[in-house]
Amino acid sequence: MSTIKVQREIAGRMLTLETGQVGKLASSCVIVSYAETTVMASCMRAKPRPGLDFFPMQVDYRERTAAGGKFPGGFRKREGAPNEKEILTMRMIDRPIRPMFPDGFIDEVQIQCWVMSHDGENDSDVIASVAASTALSLSDAPFEGPIATVRVGRIYTDDGPQFVVNPTVTQLEFSDIDLVLSGHCDGVNMIEVGAAEVPDEDVLEAIKFGYKAIEEILGLINELVDKIKPEKVAGNLAVPSDEIMQITTDKCDAKLTELRQIKGKTERSAKIDALRSEFLDEHFAENSSGNYGEYTESSSRRSQARDAFRKLEKKITRRLIVEKGIRADGRKFEEIRPLEMIVGYFNRTHGSAMFQRGETQSLVSCTLGTGRDEQIVDGLIPEYSKKFYLHYNFPPFCVGEAGRIMGPGRREIGHGALAERSLLGIMPNPEEFPYTIRIISDITESNGSSSMASVCGGCLAMMDAGVPIANTCAGISVGRFTDDNDENEVFVTDILGEEDFFGDMDFKVSGTRDGITGIQLDLKARGLNFDQIERIFAQALKGRIEIIEEMEGVIAKPRADISQYAPRVHTLKIHPDKIGKLIGPGGKTIRAIQDRWGVNIDVEDDGSVMVSSSDGPSLEGALGEVEALGAEIKVGTVYTGKVVSVKDFGAFIELAPGTDGMCHVSELSDEYVSKVSDVVKIGDQIKVKVINVDDQGRIKLSRKVLMQEAKESSEPVGADA
Repeated sequence: MSTIKVQREIAGRMLTLETGQVGKLASSCVIVSYAETTVMASCMRAKPRPGLDFFPMQVDYRERTAAGGKFPGGFRKREGAPNEKEILTMRMIDRPIRPMFPDGFIDEVQIQCWVMSHDGENDSDVIASVAASTALSLSDAPFEGPIATVRVGRIYTDDGPQFVVNPTVTQLEFSDIDLVLSGHCDGVNMIEVGAAEVPDEDVLEAIKFGYKAIEEILGLINELVDKIKPEKVAGNLAVPSDEIMQITTDKCDAKLTELRQIKGKTERSAKIDALRSEFLDEHFAENSSGNYGEYTESSSRRSQARDAFRKLEKKITRRLIVEKGIRADGRKFEEIRPLEMIVGYFNRTHGSAMFQRGETQSLVSCTLGTGRDEQIVDGLIPEYSKKFYLHYNFPPFCVGEAGRIMGPGRREIGHGALAERSLLGIMPNPEEFPYTIRIISDITESNGSSSMASVCGGCLAMMDAGVPIANTCAGISVGRFTDDNDENEVFVTDILGEEDFFGDMDFKVSGTRDGITGIQLDLKARGLNFDQIERIFAQALKGRIEIIEEMEGVIAKPRADISQYAPRVHTLKIHPDKIGKLIGPGGKTIRAIQDRWGVNIDVEDDGSVMVSSSDGPSLEGALGEVEALGAEIKVGTVYTGKVVSVKDFGAFIELAPGTDGMCHVSELSDEYVSKVSDVVKIGDQIKVKVINVDDQGRIKLSRKVLMQEAKESSEPVGADA
């Protein structure tokens, strides 16, 4: 097939979709370029694996360092496991695409996105999402798309705030909102937001603004699809037969409706599991006594019956909520589960909190560190450091299971990133609070929206640690349910895990009284319109303010001082020309100060010096030395210096490491001095005054002047030896 290319200008840059030349053995392969950033996306479809009862789509996104003219770090000089940015991008691509396949489709679908060129300004994550959607649209998979993804920022100009589609990396540094939006011809189906307390109505306007660009990109993808005209093949859909669905309904509907109204999660789950096992064993037992064909047939029918039971449970759950207004735990639609909060939960952490909402619980700790504790992030965009990061842990016991214990997976990394993004909007300016801050959220019970519990618990832990956050921040989730005809809908606040599983969406919103700091939308339904989003925002605002009031009843504002166990950090400025003097040859000077006083010193290129220690006198002593090293030696300044050399004509006094001055024998005393060694010896500490600095930087000191001044004021100055 010859190369087929379509292109269109989007936000002042050319978006190009190309297929036909590369990856011709894949089900489909496209190369998508935006400005000078290029992503290749391939799609492979294969027959389903035996025994699968779910859609096993895999999305893989990798940033080739060669795309930005870089070498990989480390000894092997080869890309390794995906980093956090790559994992979050995989999730961002997967979430809006997965619901766009027909129910029962379980064929293997594998999408790979490789960044082949990166211009350093146009980030590749949203481009990869467009590429993945285009590749699926050109394959034979029954993808009910396409979808398109854009980023929206808001920058301030002389004409006021302006929304920008796909802002550059530079523009995003000056934006108070980072919105990633996915949608299709019927509406929006994925939202991710990080914002600096942006009002709800402004976020809604940003969504509307971004959707216009989505419509343009959808038109471009459809233009390419019309030229290729791929044949879509649904294949065999793994759905229960009408007969099995009817048997399941007849036998289980009444009893399952009763059990779904038990309020406790553990008791409800146990009795539903027992009903399922009893039903399957009685009506769909596996025939192990017959031939292999009979066994296979009975096993298939049992699998279909298990799926039919799940579908019936979903239908009953939705019917109870929409038609009768009955949630599983008996709450009203906008009612939040009981809240319990404790701050200062652990004795030796810098800050800690326990946050519980119903059967969801998080233990959170806050640790304060220095510049050397910053997280260095390296990738295709320029390297940068993070002064705030949040780690989220989800052990098996929090859902009552004995599962495999391993490192954080994609879900944990995604939930942690959402909570981190939500709290980032209230963090203090580093110049005001120079600490590096790490939050750990350990989920110890989970039944819905543990990421939002991490937001609330993280905020409480920082307040307990004395972090001067801008406002109290809380998060809440909103779910959506419709009837069988998808005509009537209800939105429920603070969804349970089962409501997330059986419902249409999990719309998480974090923020303060003043505005939104974070959003994540996971949608199983086709899409949302703007009126629905506006209604969800209003409901979420009501919920988060209710939680904020409860949080402030426990701790009204950040503590006045940081923990006694946290390091004290003091920041001072020296002239950048003095940095080399502070560091010394091979780092000798700065290491000596750190060893002498037991402190940590971090130096920035602009001359900012951060000195940290948990001991006050040590901090003050080190600060004095750093200030002396960085100070401009001026005539009239008094120093207490150390005698480092004695000559016949005078003594050399070290005012600061690397800075000496000479006190002539005639300036050592207000009386006659026969020999220098009669007055001072090496190692003595004496107080001197700067009386001259010549053009070559040589410093002339006097002890005599200070002695004369002391006599005049009747304040004797004794020997400082």
